[in-house]
Amino acid sequence: MFEKLKLMEEKYEGISQKLSDPEVISDNELYKQLMKEYKSLSPIIEKYREYLAASEDFNEAKELLGTSGIDRDFREMAQVQYDESKAKTELYTEELKVLLLPKDPNDDKNVIIEIRGGAGGEESALFANSLYRMYTMYAEMKRWKMEVLNINPTELGGIKEVSFLITGTGAYSRLKFESGVHRVQRVPETESQGRIHTSTATVAVLPEAEEVEFEINPAELKIDVFRASGAGGQHINKTESAVRITHLPTGVIVECQDERSQHKNKDKAMKVLRSRLFAELQKQQNEEIASQRRQQVGTGDRSERIRTYNYPQGRLTDHRIGLTLYRLEDLLNGNLDEVFDALATADKAAQLAGDA
Repeated sequence: MFEKLKLMEEKYEGISQKLSDPEVISDNELYKQLMKEYKSLSPIIEKYREYLAASEDFNEAKELLGTSGIDRDFREMAQVQYDESKAKTELYTEELKVLLLPKDPNDDKNVIIEIRGGAGGEESALFANSLYRMYTMYAEMKRWKMEVLNINPTELGGIKEVSFLITGTGAYSRLKFESGVHRVQRVPETESQGRIHTSTATVAVLPEAEEVEFEINPAELKIDVFRASGAGGQHINKTESAVRITHLPTGVIVECQDERSQHKNKDKAMKVLRSRLFAELQKQQNEEIASQRRQQVGTGDRSERIRTYNYPQGRLTDHRIGLTLYRLEDLLNGNLDEVFDALATADKAAQLAGDA
């Protein structure tokens, strides 16, 4: 590991020198590429240098303690330095192991989230709307941009299904563990007896796929247009602006009717279709890795129940990592960093266990 870190530091120094070269600065694409690499290496190199400093202090203290004839006070100071630097080198070694884990190539991508009401009828549609609100509020806190790609509302204020794009640095890395079945336990407003109902909604999180990453053969598409309609007759178009695209080889169907322009709806539908197919391809490629980590954070399988939102107890429980928090309202208002941090930590622990 330390031989690898030494080579990385040499590379880091080389990039640093290139970034001050006028020829490199004048080449915008090369400069951006090198700066991105420099930034990705920085946390590792900074931690490595902290380790080297602590290691040097440790060796110095060890040498002093092995010297005969030093007075008591000096020996006590050397012992303190020995103990502190030993603890630091052990801590930094573990932190470097985490930093050297292979990075998910999708972590820096934008993300497409799809939410669908599941079991529970209208109550599941209302819950789907609560989840949609929760993620959009989190995106606002992160100052990310949000764009609705398609939404199918109900007359009572719920959502049958919605897909939306979140654009921002690290969006996928923060939201990627949200795929799966989310369960809610609460008393619906329509329930006169005060009984608690259980409903579900399904969330799918897809890294946005660019055209250059995943090409689709136009001959494999069936494109239909139809009139868009909204809940209770809202936003009904008199023209056929809504678009439905079927990918014939896989049977994947995507609809978009959010825009009044057929062209814009087609572009949005293609964006979702490309990302769905890209995610499916990656899922197949990563099946072996996912099976090794299933017991830890889960695979992101849409059929897997991952979380329960219990309103009477004000409780959120993530079943994959055994996390329970009693501040449900705060979490539903988008304050999700504690949950996402815990999931990311568990995922890294699972990777380390797999490498051990």
